[in-house]
Parts: sequence; structure tokens; C-alpha cells
Amino acid sequence: MRALTASAATDHTDPVDPVDPVDPVSPVDPVGPVDITGPTGPTGPTGPAESVTTPVDPLDDSDLTDLADNLGDLPRAGTSTASGAPEGRAGDGGSTPWDDGLIARRVAKQGGEVAVPAVPAGSGSYDGQLKQRLDALRELVGLSRTRLDGATLAEAGQVLDEAAARRRLSSRHTVVALAGATGSGKSTLFNALAGVNLSETGLRRPTTSAPIACSWTDGAAGLLDRLGIPGRARRRPVPGQQGEAELDGLVLVDLPDHDSAAPEHREQVDRVLGLVDAVVWVVDPEKYADAMLHERYLRPMAGHAEVMFVVLNQVDRLPGDATEQVLDDLRRLLDEDGIALGEHGEPGATVLPLSALTGEGVDELRDCLDQFTADRRAAARRIGADVDAAADHLKPVYAVGRQSGLSEEAREEFADRLAEAVGAAAAGQAAEREWSRGAGRACGTPWLRLWRWYEERRAGEAAATAPAAVADDEEITARQRVEHAVRVVGDSAAAGLPEAWGQAVREAAARGGEGLPEALDELASDVSFGASDAADDHLGSEQGASAGRPPRPGWWPVAVFAQVFMTAIQVLGVLWLVGQVVGVFASNVGVPLLLVLAGIVGGPCVEWSCRMAAKGPARRYGQEAERRLRDAAAACGRARVLDPVAAELLRYREVREQYVKVAGGVAVAGGVTGISTTRG
Repeated sequence: MRALTASAATDHTDPVDPVDPVDPVSPVDPVGPVDITGPTGPTGPTGPAESVTTPVDPLDDSDLTDLADNLGDLPRAGTSTASGAPEGRAGDGGSTPWDDGLIARRVAKQGGEVAVPAVPAGSGSYDGQLKQRLDALRELVGLSRTRLDGATLAEAGQVLDEAAARRRLSSRHTVVALAGATGSGKSTLFNALAGVNLSETGLRRPTTSAPIACSWTDGAAGLLDRLGIPGRARRRPVPGQQGEAELDGLVLVDLPDHDSAAPEHREQVDRVLGLVDAVVWVVDPEKYADAMLHERYLRPMAGHAEVMFVVLNQVDRLPGDATEQVLDDLRRLLDEDGIALGEHGEPGATVLPLSALTGEGVDELRDCLDQFTADRRAAARRIGADVDAAADHLKPVYAVGRQSGLSEEAREEFADRLAEAVGAAAAGQAAEREWSRGAGRACGTPWLRLWRWYEERRAGEAAATAPAAVADDEEITARQRVEHAVRVVGDSAAAGLPEAWGQAVREAAARGGEGLPEALDELASDVSFGASDAADDHLGSEQGASAGRPPRPGWWPVAVFAQVFMTAIQVLGVLWLVGQVVGVFASNVGVPLLLVLAGIVGGPCVEWSCRMAAKGPARRYGQEAERRLRDAAAACGRARVLDPVAAELLRYREVREQYVKVAGGVAVAGGVTGISTTRG
């Protein structure tokens, strides 16, 4: 059941109240004394308020016009500075419209003055938790400006601005707006709470074309200036009867219809609703289920339930128990909108039935508003709800549901890809072959060394005449491998992050990857050149150890001595044979021939033995060369790519910690999952 209607003998459309042709804005008698007292009786917060009784003459229409135009020129009593100059609103340099702009007050033509009780400057402050959340939100916005676009942070920035603006204003006042649809009876309820017809009612729609404010306590000028309500639209209520709630500190604002046909009316409603401390939604039995009300206002403001009242007006039109049925259906709709209901002592929205026309339930609403304003915490609750809304809006930007960051597997894979691109394995194999050649040159026979030198020279000439396209292709392939490794590690680090921060991480990796192939080429050349020099110098123990290879084996000098001995006996045998041929020595072919054969066979045997013994040291040297080149490539990649990525992840972790504080410390989107930013 969306709405219940009942026939009634009385027309409940807001009646057109008769307007006094002499004073259309004030219920004060046209002739007689005007008693102006403080807002809270003889013992207000600023001491006893003076009561000024000034006889005045009747005012005609022109006098009223001049009075409304000149109200802004009057000084604000009680807010002068030490020098005696009137003090304006916070942030203004000069005087501001006179206090609350109470056009119901009259200034006697004879020069009579109206005394206004002094009101302390705005000293609003927020409790510790809300202050921490606002500080965290400010830090969050500051850290995110270079990573997120302005539209994403606009709502958070507006919340900070409005919180700062509200804190500078009076904390003794609570600004409550009356909002509702056309014909819901907002203005009638506004007049019923004020005790006098301050807001125009009638059959014409829309009736209220601009916000009208009624302040029960002086000192709310700054708040009304913030709402943009001019002095001519500011009212004062009639003093309440004995036993009625005083509503000390209440500033009630009657808004235009939120479904008005005039776009400027809807714009005013949206603007003021974003600035008030609380709102009273006035609905009627016919339009309480209106889709515009629920989809455009109630559902988006579900988080503001603690500063929200929902009153079902015109209940006198419902017969029997229909009121309870409509209330139950209204509560159901509010529950579907996500609005918590303040029942059984729980925080939430207050739902009340009333009839502004007959006065039924108005006193109960007045009592609720009195308790609400006496608490002096509505502004803080509203700001807290705004922070909650900003946190929900930013949740997709900061909250993640799984582990994110650089894992050890991703780091090792990146190092492996760089090692492959720089050719670490090939460099290790080349170093191993170089070690073996060095052992062969040191322990080989002179004849084989001469032959190898000839073969190496021929191979060098063939390599010099080879086409350079092969080297170019290898360089292009290595560059592609490096770029691919950078993309992979960037995507791995950005996995699980919100889109904006993931893009920032990928961009950090891409910036670090610029120039990385050239740096790796230079690094590989330096490492290879150092290894080649060490091998050419036979890798002496001290030099070899400094170059990063195992020390020279202890058997190496013995092998060299054996090779020299084998060469010497070959030469000796040959000389002996030659001497026998020329007749220098006696003929004895067997011994010199045996020496020659021993040298010829023993030399290669010694070389082969040395080659077998050198395989282990050569392998270790190749592995060491590969490790050094791999570590150098990994260090270069870490400095250029991984460290900037880790810095970006660390920045995200900092802003997410601030976001958790903004969200009230509640675990969001799977809780505070870990982010690995290890640089080692």
C-alpha cells in the first residue's frame, strides 16, 4: 500500500492566510509597544538581556520597504572588536547584515535603538574522532592530488571546505531545514512551530519560492549568510506558551518544494540541503511513496539518518487505524532506502505522525527538536555523515580485496628476464671457455698453441667479415625482452590495486624502463671486458680473486713445469739426433729417439690432464661470471624500475592507511590487505 486517502469534510490544502495590509511580515500589532527580549529569557547565555520597550508609530508600505532595505546597514550589536569597530562574519572584512535580519523588529522613527544580546564568535569544534577523520581526509586528498583527477576528489574537498566553514560559525545553533513536496504542508508546519504565520501558505503552487528562516536565538547571522538567506527572509517566532519547549538555538528554514516545476526552486533546495545541520522531511498520505523523493533524496542521504526527521503530515485526513498502516508502509520504504530508524533507543531517523493544521503531534515534534538542538552535536553528526559519504565515494579508489604489490616471485622473474636479455648465461659460458683457453695456453705444447693461434686468427677474420645485421637483430631482440620484462613487472605490481593507482604503478615502471636496455648493454660490456682481461692475464690468484673468480689451482705450476720438461727433452732428443748425423756425437739412435718420442707423447698427455683438471675451476669461474652479470643486471633493474614501483606502492599504502582512518577504522573491501614494497 503506497498511499492511503480518505474523504474529509474539511479541505486540508494549505489555506490562504489573510495578510495584514499594514505589516505583511510581522504579527506585531501596528500600534503599541514592542517588547524585544533575549532569546532564552532573562538569563540567556550572555547574561540578562535588556528589554527595550519603544513606542512606535504605525508603518506604511513605504516605511516597511525602507526598513527592509536599510537593515543591512545597521551595526551588529555585541560583536564589536576591541577598537569598537563592528566585527563581521568570519572571513569578511567589513560589517555584515544586522544580526539575524529580524524584519519583525521595528526601529522607532524617533531614534529609538534596539539592544541585541551579545553573542560570542563562532567557536564550534569537533570531537577527537571526527577531528582525526577530517585530518586523515585532508592528508588523503593531499597525497592523492597528483594521482587522481579533480572530479574524483571534488566531493572530499567540498566536505573539508564545508566542515571548516561550519566550524568557524556558531556552535550554539542548529540549522534544521523543512523539505517536502508540493502540497505536503511544509509552510503550515513551519508556521505551527513558530507560532505565527511567517511563511506564506495557499492554493497557489508553488507557494514558497525562496527559503525563509526563523531563528529562536540571536547570533545566527553567519549561518544564514552561509545559506544565502537575505535579511528580508529572516524571521523571529512568537514566544512559546508556558510549558512549551523553548527550542533554544534552533534555526528553522522553510524550503521551496523539491518537486517544484521551477528549476531554480529545486536548485535552491539542493544547495541548502547540502549546508544545513539536519532536515525534516514532510510527507503526506498521498505522496509519501513518491519516486523522486526516495530516489533523488532519501536513498542518497541514507547515511544521514541521525540528522533526519520524517514526519507524516495531514494524518487527520486518514480514517481509523489508517495512520498506523501508512506509517508502517513509510517505515518499510525508508528501510528499503537504507535509512536506519531511530527506534528503541537506537540512532537513526525519527518518524512521527502529525497534523500541522490541527496541531496534532506538533508538540511532540517540538519536543524532539528541542532535545535535538540542546545536544549541540547536530553539526558534528552531519559532518561525520558527509565524511562517511565521501569515504563511500572514494572506496573504489582506495579499497582492495586481495593481496597486492610486488611479490618475491615477481622480483625473481624480473631478474631472470633481465639476465636473459643481457645474456648472462652466454656470458658465463664464454667465461668458462675463456678459462679453459687460458689453461690450454698455460699448459699446452708450443706446437699446439701455435696451431690454435693460427685457427683463432682465421676465425677472427671470418667474424669481421660477417654481416652486421646479425648483431642488430640480437640487439633488437634484447631490447624487446627488456621492454617485455618491464611491462610484466608493472602489471604484476598493479594487480589488485584500484584502477587509478594501478595505472600510476604501471607508469612508474614504464618511466623507469626508459633507457634500461642501453644501461644493460653498457653494464654487460663492462663486466665482459673485466672478465676477458682477467683471463688474458691467466687470472693470477690475487687478480682473479678481485675479478670475482676462484683462485688459480695449486697444481697449475706443476703442470707448467711438466710441460716445459716435455718440451725440453724433445729439443734435447732432436739436437742429439742432429749431432749424430753431423758426426758430433757417437752413433746411438735409440736414446735420443726415445727422448723425442717421450716429449711428443708426454706433452699432449700433460695438456689433456690439465684440461680435465681445469674443467671444475672453469665451470665455477663461468658460474661466477654469470652470477656477477645477473646481479649487476638485477641491481640496475631494481634501481631504475623496482624502486620507483615500490615507492608508488608505499605511497598507496600511506593513502590507504589514511582512508581507513577516514572510514572510521572499519575494515573495507576485504580488510587491510598487505602490500609488499620490499626493495631488496
